[in-house]
Amino acid sequence: MSSANITIKPNNHRIYQCPTEKKTALLNKIIQENAGEDIIVVCSRDAQKIKEGLDNQDIRVLEDKDFVQNKELQCAFLISYDMPIKDIVYMARVAKATQKAVMLLDESEQKELHAIESLLGRAVKQESIEGFAYDVVEKPKAAEYGRKKLSKEEIKEIAKKRYETSTQEKPKYDESKHERPKKEFKNEKPKDKKFGPKKRAPRTTGKKISIKARKPKED
Repeated sequence: MSSANITIKPNNHRIYQCPTEKKTALLNKIIQENAGEDIIVVCSRDAQKIKEGLDNQDIRVLEDKDFVQNKELQCAFLISYDMPIKDIVYMARVAKATQKAVMLLDESEQKELHAIESLLGRAVKQESIEGFAYDVVEKPKAAEYGRKKLSKEEIKEIAKKRYETSTQEKPKYDESKHERPKKEFKNEKPKDKKFGPKKRAPRTTGKKISIKARKPKED
């Protein structure tokens, strides 16, 4: 369902942060503050149980299967008691509101809100009413590992010590104290002549002389 089917103004479409165990109390408070208006409470399940907890028994409480499927049903003020099973179902809920719509949202349901806002094309404004906000869990204080703040005098003293340390003459290197023992390398095994260097044939020098045999003289 497109967000174009929603006729209420963005400012009249809100989310009230509320833990599940406080939803019935907040629901009664909202109904009381908007007495006389055409209100419908819609939920994904347990409609009868929710109705039993209302101070005003004239308020209609319907589940999605009855509310959304009734095409003719509308109301001026829609209160969503919980997050529906699918995001498209929530869009169908709000499309039936003619003036304003709110949803009571537990902290565990926040992760499912992104899909609805993606379909809607904008973020839904969230508010917390005093006495119905999420319980704040105090985290244990982490150990302080930060640097201690130093005074100007302490900083000068530290700088002075560092300077004195850096300008001190370094001891000369004494080779006699750090002389390493020389290693003696002995050829324990004779080299195999088979794999030794090959001897080259002696080079001949001078010109090559060819000698021809002479024929004996005839007497």
